[in-house]
Amino acid sequence: MKPLLLATSALALAACTPLPRSVPNEPQKAPVIAGYVAGWGVRTKGTRIEDLPAAKYLTHVIYAFGRVAEDGRAALGSTCLDAGLCDDSASVAGRAGGNFASLAELKRRNPRLRVMVSIGGWTGSGRFSDVALTDASRRTFASSAIDEFIRRFPGVFDGIDIDWEYPVGGGLPQNAKRPEDRRNFTLLMNELRRQLDEQGARDGRRYELAAATTAGERGIGNLEVDSLAKVVDFLNVMTYDYYGGGTITGFNAPLHSAANDPSPKRNVDSTVAMYLRAGLPANKLVVGVPYYARAYGNVPAANDGLFQTFGGAAPREWTGTNTDVSHLTRARLEAAGFSVRTEPSAQAPFAFNPTTGVWITFDDAESLARKADYVRARGLRGIMIWESGSDDGTMTRVIEERLTR
Repeated sequence: MKPLLLATSALALAACTPLPRSVPNEPQKAPVIAGYVAGWGVRTKGTRIEDLPAAKYLTHVIYAFGRVAEDGRAALGSTCLDAGLCDDSASVAGRAGGNFASLAELKRRNPRLRVMVSIGGWTGSGRFSDVALTDASRRTFASSAIDEFIRRFPGVFDGIDIDWEYPVGGGLPQNAKRPEDRRNFTLLMNELRRQLDEQGARDGRRYELAAATTAGERGIGNLEVDSLAKVVDFLNVMTYDYYGGGTITGFNAPLHSAANDPSPKRNVDSTVAMYLRAGLPANKLVVGVPYYARAYGNVPAANDGLFQTFGGAAPREWTGTNTDVSHLTRARLEAAGFSVRTEPSAQAPFAFNPTTGVWITFDDAESLARKADYVRARGLRGIMIWESGSDDGTMTRVIEERLTR
């Protein structure tokens, strides 16, 4: 995707809710630019991890996902994709040794890059409540995570990220969940921090610990944010998917609330404010950005399709990998009959085709530059990306330039 990079308006910063730049006595740290990489992308869209275009602009690659096995231990998400341990009938794109060999090569080519493994994810969080329940289950999980990834694949992983979606509630209906998850999540992260420090002492280095956490008000209330802050290096806040599961169109990841937004807390600025009020130091808050669009079908023309009840799914040409940032350019949209503009209050672009009734919410170079400026002005830790296999490097370069130069 190579849209024009427009000059960033001062409006994005002027509209910010007043917040402290950082918690007192917390030193400023180098910005994090962390890109999740979907392990299955080598099959679904031909991602070559060892040649990841965005890598030279990233500080961290976070590999998704490890899983929680039935016995409560951490395990590879796919032995074939991850480690190249395939049966004779398996067909897998990529290099010998699987994705982990590609990660090792990526680190060799980018020596400053740190690689973490993320365990869980939307479809992989069903057993976290059980894993976090007791001292014994927490010790077993933490030890197995270090065994399975750090000890078994020495030199590949520099830390662990936990993506529990979500403690107490809000994930898939079949997920185990308990009110005690709020406290137990903190205890689980404490145990991981303890065991990572022990392993680091043996290895003569320090391993990082992070977690991917919710952007919603209820979910934030289900976290002991101030206690988590004491053990994590940073939280990767999933500040996207604000709309998408309801009946009306809305922005996927707006920086601020749009004019007449029926849900004015569904935006990055509101989420950041909630985390800071809950006790997360600014320099441990990493803002997530989506490298994918969301499209809606059968949308009425009122308000250019924004905040309208939609009548169905968008055509396949505007779904899936067709809406990765590397493909969804303004020129392509305009050639297909869309009008493209930015809602000034939300600082978010969108596209609408009144003839076909398709409405699309997305991020582009300009909106990502505004988010990077916001992160820098607020003294936040950095930006996280879902996911880097969707970018040809153009968008990540924009983020890196605005955060560091």
